[in-house]
Amino acid sequence: MSGLIALLDDVAAIAKVAAASVDDIAGQAAKAGAKAAGAVIDDAAVTPKYVHGFDASRELPIVWRIAKGSFRNKLVFLLPAGLLLTSFAPWAITPLLMIGGGYLCFEGAEKVLHSFTSTRTHPPGKPGPSDPGGDPRHLEEQKASGAIKTDFILSAEIMTIALANIPKSNIWIEAATLAAVGIGITVLVYGSVALIVKADDIGLHMAEQGRFSLTRNIGLSIVKAMPGFLRLLTTVGTAAMLWVGGSIIIHGLEVLGYGWLGDHIHDLATAAGAAVPQASGIVEWTAKAAMDGVFGLAVGAALIPLATRVIQPLWSLVTGSRPAGHH
Repeated sequence: MSGLIALLDDVAAIAKVAAASVDDIAGQAAKAGAKAAGAVIDDAAVTPKYVHGFDASRELPIVWRIAKGSFRNKLVFLLPAGLLLTSFAPWAITPLLMIGGGYLCFEGAEKVLHSFTSTRTHPPGKPGPSDPGGDPRHLEEQKASGAIKTDFILSAEIMTIALANIPKSNIWIEAATLAAVGIGITVLVYGSVALIVKADDIGLHMAEQGRFSLTRNIGLSIVKAMPGFLRLLTTVGTAAMLWVGGSIIIHGLEVLGYGWLGDHIHDLATAAGAAVPQASGIVEWTAKAAMDGVFGLAVGAALIPLATRVIQPLWSLVTGSRPAGHH
């Protein structure tokens, strides 16, 4: 009997350790995922454009196809690559983060630039005018493939940012945490995308088929609000990219020993918070985020000619494809 009790005690102790590990993984995943907010919002803002122009019956299958590609990107390719980095080249994480931050800044600045222009080009694989004479299946394949490629870039940013914010532990805890981040963010992003792309259909159904006037009015309001909501989502996504991209580069400079810019921004934000003691925390955070975003916009603007005149032509020359545009 005493042996059985001792065994049960051991099992209980193991269960407590396992439960604590699960709690740690969940907590670390939530914190690490929050750090990738800019790329996550951008992902959610970009994807609905890939189903634009398709029959309503094909919207959810296309979103599901892109979501499966996103799971594969994160769990099959990026998770092992991230773990290899932490094990064999941890010094490379900060430079890679800064490159990802620069990409976010470039994307954000390009969107700001496009917002001031009256025309936009639509590269292959990206949303654009549908070819009415084309094969719908081929067009769907093209759009889904383009979306999955774009997702790979955004997922790489998300996973690298998350990896940098996971406390050093054994490889299995790190792998489980990174997998939790990847799965959780993918479910969140593509669940939100599914709701967004079907919201107008749901609203239209409520407006036309609702039994009560309140239901019909709510449905009509949803239909009318969706274009403005999508524009707002794009604006928030752009601002988040610039803020997160700028802050990643500033933090990377601090890690590399160039902390004067980060210190200066911190001092200015602290002074702004002290000027409004009733809401010092909010004011300080807002001021810092704004300065990080302005810095991100400046970096992105500087990268636009480099990317469009040097990197894209070189990539096009190497791959034999036309230069890729950006969403």
